[in-house]
Amino acid sequence: MSNQQTHSHPNLTFAVLLAMTMALGPLALDTYLPAFPAMAHDLATSVGQVSLSISTYVFVLAFGQLVAGPLSDRFGRAAIMLLGLVIFAIASGLLSTVQSVPMLLALRAVQAFGGGWALVCVPALVRDRLHGREAAKFFSLIGLIMVVAPALAPSLGSALLVHFSWPSIFVFLCAYAVMMVVLLKSLVFVNGFGNAKPHQPATNVWKRYRAVFSVRPALRYMCIQALAFSVMMLFITHASFIYQQHFNATPSEFALLFGANIVVMLVMNLTNRKLLNHFHAHQILKFSLSLQGLGIVLLLLVMVFKPSLWLFLPAMMLTVGAMGAITPNLQACFMEFFTENSGTAAAVLGALQFLFAGLVSAASSLLPEKVIAIVLAQGICSLLCLLLIWQRQSQH
Repeated sequence: MSNQQTHSHPNLTFAVLLAMTMALGPLALDTYLPAFPAMAHDLATSVGQVSLSISTYVFVLAFGQLVAGPLSDRFGRAAIMLLGLVIFAIASGLLSTVQSVPMLLALRAVQAFGGGWALVCVPALVRDRLHGREAAKFFSLIGLIMVVAPALAPSLGSALLVHFSWPSIFVFLCAYAVMMVVLLKSLVFVNGFGNAKPHQPATNVWKRYRAVFSVRPALRYMCIQALAFSVMMLFITHASFIYQQHFNATPSEFALLFGANIVVMLVMNLTNRKLLNHFHAHQILKFSLSLQGLGIVLLLLVMVFKPSLWLFLPAMMLTVGAMGAITPNLQACFMEFFTENSGTAAAVLGALQFLFAGLVSAASSLLPEKVIAIVLAQGICSLLCLLLIWQRQSQH
């Protein structure tokens, strides 16, 4: 497989392996959700304390990306990505042995730091090979394969929970990361692809970040990404409360209800790939953000007038499912501005999204324990997205 070439037809193996690496994010976030009650019991604490490990993971994931982005521009994607996966694997292995909440949080932080190193290299590797509409289609292809991960994650977690116990979930994550190191090394990073560019100057990290932040039109996409991702993070953080406590779903029903969002994500992603033949990524982005806003309006109407699960579920599926078209188009629109420093640019985009969503998800624990409060928080994020994307018309 010649990875040197930058021809317009993206290689499927390349896409699958990058998607599998990206899947570490949702796998590390969603696989252990059904295990919260069991973990809380074993660690003699509350589900609320265990769910702090979500915010911890999201925060440190952002920090890991900020550190690794410029390093990948300097030392090459291969070294940084593989080292990140090794860190992730070691932390995951140790997580299967935790006895206390502080230990859980500390190891989740190390795991996320390694995860950030691996994830940040993906958009940069795509940008190294493709641009424009081709890049948007490729991000969409990665998104399509990646959709499977969050769909399967809670079901996988509840299966491991039933047959073994919650530590087996972290053993699985460790094995997955080790497998990714082997696959990437043997199938992607061949013929010198992903190594440092010989002419790459040893630019100071701050200079790289300054260069990225000086591209004003790109900053708007960055803010939209952080806000749209927060809509989804608010759902992920409170999904167990919404479905298992408020609507009384069992762990296996929860896995199905959670996975239902992914069906819409998949449809949105496939539709997006077709639409990219006819429309610019920016136009599709406007439409899909508007759909997400519509989903939230429906959620509010359901909670006010008829709070039944079967009306709530389709509205939430639309709200979260819209991300299937939002994310690939946002990434493509943003990365288009950066031929140089693409690793640093990817780090800024990824880190800001996780930092902001981490703050929002942590702050949302202060909300009253009511579903409508969570939906209103999603609504504020969505409204800001719409203001940013539609205001852009005058300058686009």
